[in-house]
Amino acid sequence: MVLSRVVPALAALLLAPATGAAPPPGSISGRVQVLRELGPIARRPSVAELGTPRTPEVPDRRQSVVYLETAPQRAFEEHAGPRVRLDQRNEAFVPYVLAVTVGTTVDFTNSDRTYHNVFSLSKPRRFDLGRYGRGRSKAVRFDQPGVVRVFCDIHSHMSAFILVFAHRFFAITDAEGRYRIDGVPPGTYGVVAWNDGREREVRTVRVNEGEAAEVDFVVR
Repeated sequence: MVLSRVVPALAALLLAPATGAAPPPGSISGRVQVLRELGPIARRPSVAELGTPRTPEVPDRRQSVVYLETAPQRAFEEHAGPRVRLDQRNEAFVPYVLAVTVGTTVDFTNSDRTYHNVFSLSKPRRFDLGRYGRGRSKAVRFDQPGVVRVFCDIHSHMSAFILVFAHRFFAITDAEGRYRIDGVPPGTYGVVAWNDGREREVRTVRVNEGEAAEVDFVVR
């Protein structure tokens, strides 16, 4: 008789809505329109390509990163990042812009027939991987937030950006300039549009429970 009373009571407790549960998150989406002229990156010819013209990869310098200027509370607790790849292909870093969380390891893979030497003098992460050939890959772990500019010591026209965040509330724009940041707790935030090495614009947006906020940017 006791068990027959306990089981229904326990079931009712498990099915009851939790008290103090976090409100449902929302999202922020929109588009970054880049109107400013982006001139070509100066290219230095090498002895190895004399008589053998190459078509280098063209970096997508209109690609932007949109992120929250101040992250929600408790957003800084996760420090284990994934492993991602930054390729070296046709004498260019692909992708030109990479956005990662603190703790992420980046594999710098050489897919070219020529040697590369990846390095950075940026304060958040200084490194020099030395020269290595096709098919090889060297890794760097990024443990401090900030903007890291990456270069090749052999090819002066090669460069890329790695944005390292202490939170996950960021997104890279697609080919049409669109972005979406999901799982944003309700609140008011400063939303930043970053493009080609600079913070271009900051907008204030209110995210309501379970709703989608839309913020567009124009980069001139």
